[in-house]
Amino acid sequence: MKIAETFAQMVHTLQYQDLSEEVIDRTKYLALDFIGLAARGSQFDSSKPIHDFIRNYGGQGNGVVIGAKDLSPLPQYAALANGSASHSLELDDVINEASLHPAVAVFPTAFALADAYDKSGEDLIVAAVIGYEVMGQLGRALNPSSVYARGFHPTGVVGAIAAAAAASKLLGLTYEQTVNALGIVGSQAAASMEFLNTGSWTKRLHPGWAAHNGMIAAELAKAGFTGPNSIIEGDKGFAKAYSGELNADTLNGAFSNEDNFILKTSIKPHACCRYKQGPLDLVLEIVKTHDLKPSDINKINVYIVQTGLPIVALPEEEKRNPQSSVDAQFSMHFGAAAAVIYRNTLLEQYDDSIVSLPEVKEMMNKVNCFRGEDLEKDFPKKWPARVEIQTTKGTFSNRIDYPKGDPENPLSWDEMITKFNYVTSTVFDQKQQQQLVKGVRTLEEFETVSELSVLLKGGVFA
Repeated sequence: MKIAETFAQMVHTLQYQDLSEEVIDRTKYLALDFIGLAARGSQFDSSKPIHDFIRNYGGQGNGVVIGAKDLSPLPQYAALANGSASHSLELDDVINEASLHPAVAVFPTAFALADAYDKSGEDLIVAAVIGYEVMGQLGRALNPSSVYARGFHPTGVVGAIAAAAAASKLLGLTYEQTVNALGIVGSQAAASMEFLNTGSWTKRLHPGWAAHNGMIAAELAKAGFTGPNSIIEGDKGFAKAYSGELNADTLNGAFSNEDNFILKTSIKPHACCRYKQGPLDLVLEIVKTHDLKPSDINKINVYIVQTGLPIVALPEEEKRNPQSSVDAQFSMHFGAAAAVIYRNTLLEQYDDSIVSLPEVKEMMNKVNCFRGEDLEKDFPKKWPARVEIQTTKGTFSNRIDYPKGDPENPLSWDEMITKFNYVTSTVFDQKQQQQLVKGVRTLEEFETVSELSVLLKGGVFA
């Protein structure tokens, strides 16, 4: 059986009744995170051109652009906007083993189509679970280090496949149509890492584009368009193009309540690249525990896995001199400096106004990044880090195997709600926030997801 066929089998057979209470609860938890990030991201400068484009070319429909009351485009364009906005903050969830961000490709698809086709909350949850599972299984099998080495962003390329799978479920495609949808979208995937060299916005577009394309592929398949069932493993297919490696033995297309990627997904507490999360946990812990002031710091040595070095640590001179907030999100030197100076690593610290401050630049020059060979053993299942800070008070060091937000070191529901309230504080008032939290936590009770639309647009229930 071809890999696309195994995924299509899961799409065709998995039902809400097959899911455990733990999986359902975790899916809602991840959905709340996505909604909060999409709402706040809708206010970012990078979202404005997308909104303008949608006003001109997105058509008129019932699509909900979260946090944007004046936009009601076709659902494919709502997904484009929401996926791009939610990825802008660098606070979106991560599947460690696949080194990619599932929510920002899967949930824009699931919410847009569930809303457009009057699907229930249960339907949305099942589609999201499928999307996460496809994204995790395929991303892991491709070896994320190999995908990065070829210059591609796993979230964008693998996200397109996952979006097509979720869309196929919500559109009620047959098994054969689902295989075709996956075959079609494999020719639409695209996501270059070149933004790292310029600080441009293109990474933010990747998951929105994946969701957009996944929905189009599913609609085309429903209308009778065909795609190759060998799209993933074929000698001219997806794996050959984007990785060169494929561990097909792990791609069984099966879902298990005990071992699945919904439960393996990590949450970010720091507003930056996933490779910086563990080191920032350590820097903040050391600085706060020993009450270190910026003037106490002589040197900060950060040890991370090899795959992360070209993303957040190299070229060293460029990472020590970020020119924009995007550059800062992918600079370990900036992250460590901001953590020391501000004792926080949220959106305010990654504002453009902070990047060029003299005190930040001075601290960045004290940060050095190295490959930690002792950290490589269990990567990418584990993303450990080690930090050593040399100070006037002595040298302090620590290691972390599971950064805060990993399933082994999770954010509680209360901590997730705190994060949601923080990121949406400029979009929703307290009543709106409370109703959204309640709505998401009871998502399975909604007969149609469109009932939530008034909340997603910033309204309230009477």
